Amino acid sequence: MASLAQTGFNGPMAGPPELMEITIWAQCHGPCNAYVSYWPSGSPEKSTHTTEQTSDPDRAHAMDFRLGPLLPGTEYRYCLVVDRGIAHPPDTLAFRTQTLWKHRTDPPPFKFAMGSCAYINEPEYDRPGRSYGGHYGIFDAIADQQPDLMLWLGDNAYLREPDWGSRSGFLYRYTHTRSTPEMQRLLRTTTHAAIWDDHDFGPNDGDASFAGSALSREVFDIFWPNPTNGVPGVEGITSMFSYYDADFFLMDDRTFRVPGDVKTSEPAMLGSAQLDWLIRALKYSSATFKFVAIGSQVLNTGAVYENYSTIPKERAELLRRIEVEGIKGVIFLTGDRHFTELSALKLKDGRTIHDLTTSPLTSGPYTPNETNSLRVEGTVVGERNFSTIEVSGAKGARDLLIRVFDSAGKQLWERSIKQD
Repeated sequence: MASLAQTGFNGPMAGPPELMEITIWAQCHGPCNAYVSYWPSGSPEKSTHTTEQTSDPDRAHAMDFRLGPLLPGTEYRYCLVVDRGIAHPPDTLAFRTQTLWKHRTDPPPFKFAMGSCAYINEPEYDRPGRSYGGHYGIFDAIADQQPDLMLWLGDNAYLREPDWGSRSGFLYRYTHTRSTPEMQRLLRTTTHAAIWDDHDFGPNDGDASFAGSALSREVFDIFWPNPTNGVPGVEGITSMFSYYDADFFLMDDRTFRVPGDVKTSEPAMLGSAQLDWLIRALKYSSATFKFVAIGSQVLNTGAVYENYSTIPKERAELLRRIEVEGIKGVIFLTGDRHFTELSALKLKDGRTIHDLTTSPLTSGPYTPNETNSLRVEGTVVGERNFSTIEVSGAKGARDLLIRVFDSAGKQLWERSIKQD
């Protein structure tokens, strides 16, 4: 008999909460039957549970449980029940649905954390020599911040050469990463959303030519409880969700990518259909802050590695359309580069577009040597780190506070941004 007090599974992990629903992800270490029991905090007599599921080895025994209908603005307790085992009260976990605030109150304050590039060592499959990953305690340091949401900005698992050629390889690598003991507390104590970059998409610098991209998308969907896996008219992992007065746009920088050095095709990162969708969605959004998560840096002017500046025509079109459409409050959240920095682009009408790059979590760090003319002075971090963003203030006068921390949780710098 197994329960939450025992080992035998990864997670559980909650996806972004809605007002009346949430998805809980969990993965057994082998065949199992499981369900989630949940109730409003302080009212265990109102307990209910999801339908029991039988794990599927073709999904690496990972399962999604949909909880709802729920009450808005309510804290719920829940537990994962495996093979009819009883999870005792000390083992219960919690989540809170979003508050119904529009037309009623100021938007509530909230905080989210983010990071990219989480390499978990496995010597038998790693390159020979010095270990590339380290400082796994960073996951506890993030959990200590008690964020309402953790946003994973790509390279959340590092596929190795034996992995990306088969379904077995994909499932093995994702499971190996998700089984990291130091990660479990973070998985269980906040909600999560994710994008990908090349190392959890396929081979290094993988692009639209990767034959296994459909399998990449399927496995990504198995391991991340994002709201959707694609949007109308756009194949890939593109998605979005709202959190109070912020909208999060989760972009796919791999499925449509044509590298900048290709001479007989038009280079692209997002591709025309996804870029069109993003501009329309940003234009429609009434959110104070519009967080656009993309694996590769957007504003860095250094045309190196896989920065958007290596695809200048599409980058210029994206920024031009944001300006022409009068879209306010755009903040790109990016990863990939194994260092952290903040970039800012001031438009002619006084609006400012920002790009916060946060990297790496546990991969090897790096200090940039290119010139980025849009870099905010004093924001480069060349060590393992993570960042948080806190949104607070009255409606119409919201403030955004960015903080960056090292792997032990020591603050390295902070900057504030006021609502446009």
